[in-house]
Amino acid sequence: MDKEIANPSPDPSLLPDSVLDLGVSLPYKGYLPQAEKMALVKYQSLGNYIASAMIFLKSDQLLEKPLTQDDIKFRLLGHFGTCPGLTLVYSHLNRLIVKNDLDMIYVVGPGHGAPAILADLWIEDSIAPFIPDYTRDKAGLEKLIRSFSWPGGFPSHINAEVPGSIHEGGELGYSLAVSYGAIMDKPDLIVCCVVGDGESESGPLAAAWNSHKYVDPAESGAVIPILHANGFKISERTIPGTNDDKELIALYSGYGYQVRIVEDFANINDDLACALDWAVAEIKNIQTAARSGTPIIKPRWPMLVLRTPKGFSGPKELDGVPIEGSFHSHQVPLPGAKTDMNQFKLLQEWLESYDVKSLLTAEGRPVDEILSLIPKVPSKRMGQVKETYNGYTSLDLPDWKPLAKKVGTQYSAMTAVGEYIDLALEHNPKNVRLFSPDELVSNKLDAVFKHTTRDFQWDPETRAKGGRVTEILSEHCCQGWMQGYTLTGRVGIFPSYEAFLGIIATMMVQYAKFMKMAKETKWRRDIGSLNYIETSTWTRQEHNGFSHQNPAFIGTVVKVKSQAARIYLPPDANCFLCTIQHCLRSKNYVNLMVGSKAPTPVYLSAEEAEAHCVAGASVWKFASTDGGVDPDVVLAGIGVEVTFEVIAAASLLKKMMPHLRVRVVNVTDLMILQPEGGHPHALTDEGFASLFTLDKPVHFNYHGYPTELKGLLFGCPNLDRVTISGYDEEGTTTTPLSMMVLNRTDRWSVACKAIEGAAKSNKLVQLESHLLISELQHLRSKHQDYVKEFGHDPEDVYDTPTF
Repeated sequence: MDKEIANPSPDPSLLPDSVLDLGVSLPYKGYLPQAEKMALVKYQSLGNYIASAMIFLKSDQLLEKPLTQDDIKFRLLGHFGTCPGLTLVYSHLNRLIVKNDLDMIYVVGPGHGAPAILADLWIEDSIAPFIPDYTRDKAGLEKLIRSFSWPGGFPSHINAEVPGSIHEGGELGYSLAVSYGAIMDKPDLIVCCVVGDGESESGPLAAAWNSHKYVDPAESGAVIPILHANGFKISERTIPGTNDDKELIALYSGYGYQVRIVEDFANINDDLACALDWAVAEIKNIQTAARSGTPIIKPRWPMLVLRTPKGFSGPKELDGVPIEGSFHSHQVPLPGAKTDMNQFKLLQEWLESYDVKSLLTAEGRPVDEILSLIPKVPSKRMGQVKETYNGYTSLDLPDWKPLAKKVGTQYSAMTAVGEYIDLALEHNPKNVRLFSPDELVSNKLDAVFKHTTRDFQWDPETRAKGGRVTEILSEHCCQGWMQGYTLTGRVGIFPSYEAFLGIIATMMVQYAKFMKMAKETKWRRDIGSLNYIETSTWTRQEHNGFSHQNPAFIGTVVKVKSQAARIYLPPDANCFLCTIQHCLRSKNYVNLMVGSKAPTPVYLSAEEAEAHCVAGASVWKFASTDGGVDPDVVLAGIGVEVTFEVIAAASLLKKMMPHLRVRVVNVTDLMILQPEGGHPHALTDEGFASLFTLDKPVHFNYHGYPTELKGLLFGCPNLDRVTISGYDEEGTTTTPLSMMVLNRTDRWSVACKAIEGAAKSNKLVQLESHLLISELQHLRSKHQDYVKEFGHDPEDVYDTPTF
């Protein structure tokens, strides 16, 4: 095995040297006044000391006596390797804010760099205003160092408990998209986003480099992306670490950026200060041109590549193996320091090298040189920018009822929703957006374009028109943009084909975790909900085939903490109109709305739909025997097409077996079906019995996977009487009704379940059950023969059933 070396150089590429002309060259040597440079050096030394002490020390946090191994924590948790680079950038951003009076947020892709960010927040006194125990003095600093990665203290990753954070970074790849979402419709905001070079290898991050093409500089702020190329991830070199300058310049120039490589480590503060001043000046030039009515076409936004040794300022090597400049510094550089004397002595030398006594006053406050870099106005400090914790403004939402559709007609719920969103956009021109993966028109939501357009700046048709629709064929970008947009106070809507929302399932879960912790901090205020509209569902994806038939995202939202998860399956256009208004008004939730783009019957008037949605479920008397009184069996529909099949089955049974008494129930709020106390919307046991009786058989025809519904119902009373049909992972290119047949959610299958259930208590039904079930199965088989012969369903199968 070859001997490890620190900071290995990339092999030269075969690109021509002329590529270097695309990079930005700046005269930076001697750029900073000496006093300013020394203030930055001291700031960085203090930040790096605090970060390293947080990982290791439980006592003697400020080295006031000779350090012993008893002062070291038993569990060494955290990541040091990225910390010096993060603090280097943070110190310079403070300099920029003070110099230019900027509003700036810091987004950190390497979320495991929490020690650096917590250190920086303590230095600028942005923790104590939210968590008073962490004062900017000796007692507060000792508590901060001891409590890091300690039960009850700050965790090892940035999360919602960290002031100023709008991104966790635990699951890599989303920092850049979140940053761009944050600056949309915030013309005075700059987000500096540090992208870890390991993180840059992820697909979501790669797509997010295109985000600037969706930013109108007349109406939005700007992002300064900094690729932190320190060369290593957890145990291997990174791709950017093996790229030479030509390869990096070619790549990011191709994305549309001006690339400035900052890599003179001996003069790093001059180099970085010069580069950041240049970046801000370029941003102002682009914004000024756009805001004066003469926008630059395809502006090349600034981005930096920052090359620094991994874990610089830490220990150089251990037993002849490099630490600084290698993956060994990624997490805990000296993991055996508590028990190994050699490692302990290296730790002691490392911590003492920062000379922390010269960086703090006797009271434990940063010295004046360091404080000179901190913005005097607290709201300008990156840990206290209002948008990061208290930016939400509620929407001015129009009444949906004037858009209500006539009962007895058929209307696409998505068309109706598009009409409502169009009005919502008119009423709220600067704080609501649609983030969509190029599916608005195919999902029948194109009514939104009545008064707006897309916001794609590289297309002359949509450039500089204030469009509210941001479309890109990357679900990851849509999700990241929506997260950044929402967490800085606005409201996002994410419509998608049902089958492909699963692409961002883990992103949504990570965000839900962030929201949970945000609610528990107490100092973070409300935020708008994430609003997903899931359409082009499996029930109407018979033309695209099996790959497009997947309702699994429902199950992902079901597993989110019950305080946040909200899942709605409105059965008609009027119910969906009521639901979309409710979701856009709501706060702190993950709202999933599932519906159809195809025209389907309008069952309920506006008033009936509102009452139904408020209740979450109701007995549909018009489809039930004697209004649902004293049923033999309960048929429950959850979802648009499956509810239609329930109603079609009830109509069929009324004709074929009039002495079978059916109660039809529709559930529009899925989460009411959890046992009492299992969810804020859960039915009481009495409420469950009022819908589903105490003892009669119940058959659920469910849009999603049956196992999801079984899990929700577990703990409800008398479940041995319940049967469930749903998507059973059966599909192909076929007809709509044939898709239902394949998954046993069709009218004939539902009717069979009704007869089987009713036969347990109704002797007349029992007498005829075999005969009628055989006939229904025959009708189902004949339908399949018909579609195979003619290639379509019979013309009348989607006529509204009559009773």
